[in-house]
Amino acid sequence: MGPATVLLLPGVLLGLCFGDSLFPSRHFVFQSGQEGRALGGWRLPLSLELLEEAEDLSLLGSESLRDLLELEPECRELLAAFTNSSVKLTGCLVRSARPVRLCQNCYRQFREINDQLENITRAVGNTSESSKCAKSLLMSDRLQIVVILSKFFNDTWEKANCANCLKNNSEGLSNSTVMFLALFNASLTCFEHNLQEQEGSLVNNYTQVCKNCSVTYKNLNALYKRMQESKQQHDAEEQSHLCIDVEDAMNITRRLWSRTFNCSVPFSDTVSVAAVSSFILFLPVIFYLSSFLHSKQKKRILILPKRIQSTTSLVNIQEKCH
Repeated sequence: MGPATVLLLPGVLLGLCFGDSLFPSRHFVFQSGQEGRALGGWRLPLSLELLEEAEDLSLLGSESLRDLLELEPECRELLAAFTNSSVKLTGCLVRSARPVRLCQNCYRQFREINDQLENITRAVGNTSESSKCAKSLLMSDRLQIVVILSKFFNDTWEKANCANCLKNNSEGLSNSTVMFLALFNASLTCFEHNLQEQEGSLVNNYTQVCKNCSVTYKNLNALYKRMQESKQQHDAEEQSHLCIDVEDAMNITRRLWSRTFNCSVPFSDTVSVAAVSSFILFLPVIFYLSSFLHSKQKKRILILPKRIQSTTSLVNIQEKCH
């Protein structure tokens, strides 16, 4: 340590003791009734920033300082209710992801979380506490977790078109959806029953499945087409899709019927399909054959008068010569 440093050190210590700063541009400012400012422009923690709303810090204890950061009891209850509803709906969506059964399993949880969000946003009795809860839970920070979660649930529900499977007030499944799901379960039961009968066979022969389940499958497919046509007639093109539960169930059934069981053409319709196909194949042959015969007959009719006329003129010439 050099001599200059030894001489300056006592002065620095004395200056700090008297509150004088060696760096005027960076100093603490303490004012009565206000918080200490940042050192050289540094930002203070959130707990100190909130104290700006207090008129007199001398009247606040440590518990009161914590209360400035905490929610009101009513707001905590609303947030806890929304949390529980979010957990229920998230768990239901994940459990119902495959096979897709979102709409039929989770509509109660979705309606519940909408009710909880409505309780937060509306001002019950137009009181200041309720509006303060809405501001604290929905608009107090940049992230806005409650708003993000609500938007995610609503977007998922709209993409799944679950409203198309439910009644107007989302109190339960619509009649057409209940009927479709009943036929879908009956088709799967028929498939399983007929597959169990051939478990002892070494060769995968699905003849019995195609034969015994064709009526159930055709009824299911016909109902799906009617539901689809009805939706397209009443709604716009972007909203004409059926709910994801119905679409996924129909896709599964069609894949089993056509790819797994190879039952694309029902056995009862084989004769009629073959007859119609044969008639269509022979239509060009019949057309060209009829055209050929018709042209030959017309050509004979045109040639015959010329022969008669030439023979008549030859006879007249011979009579004149004689």
